Formats: sequence, C-alpha cells, structure tokens
Amino acid sequence: MMSEPQWYRWCGEDLEVTLRVQPRASQNCFVEEQGGSYRVRIQAAPVDGKANDGLRRFVADAFGVPQSRVELLSGEQSRLKRLLIRSPRRFPVPIEPPVEPPAARSITRR
Repeated sequence: MMSEPQWYRWCGEDLEVTLRVQPRASQNCFVEEQGGSYRVRIQAAPVDGKANDGLRRFVADAFGVPQSRVELLSGEQSRLKRLLIRSPRRFPVPIEPPVEPPAARSITRR
C-alpha cells in the first residue's frame, strides 16, 4: 500500500495543498511533486499580491471551483503556500479522492 503524498491532505470534502510557486513564468502550469510540496509556475509577478491572486485563479480553474472556494491559508509573502480548495470537482494533478464512508456508498436510487 502506498502512503499518501506529503503535499496534500483531505479535510472531509475539502483539499489542503502545499505549493511551491515560481512567479513570472512563461505560462501557468503544474510542474511536479517535489518533497513536501507541488511545484507550480505562475505568470503573475510577486508584486502587490498579484502572484497570490494569479495562483488562486489558476488553482480554482484547474480544480473546477469558483475562486471564492480557494483560500490562502499560509505563505502570503513566501514561495511556499498552503491553500484550501473547498469541494474540488477536477484533479489536474495525481490526487487520490477522499475515501467515502461505507454508508454514503451504499445509497441507491430507484
């Protein structure tokens, strides 16, 4: 059995991720898992919070949620950031979905 990567964890239906951000990149993209974080490139410059806003927009779009459901938990002035994504609908990087409780799986519609 593989252990869960250190760069994300589930909090119920919400996903907490640790990202290492490279601002002023040629394009917005997820790069790779690296240690306890996932590398991300963002086009915005780290000036007046523009990189944080750009990161939130990129992550919200990538995970299929409105920007209001992406919260910066820590790292406002750092390249290493923790974000909370509320009920993500898509997974642009390899993430195991949360394990549903057995009762939730057994509900059938007729």
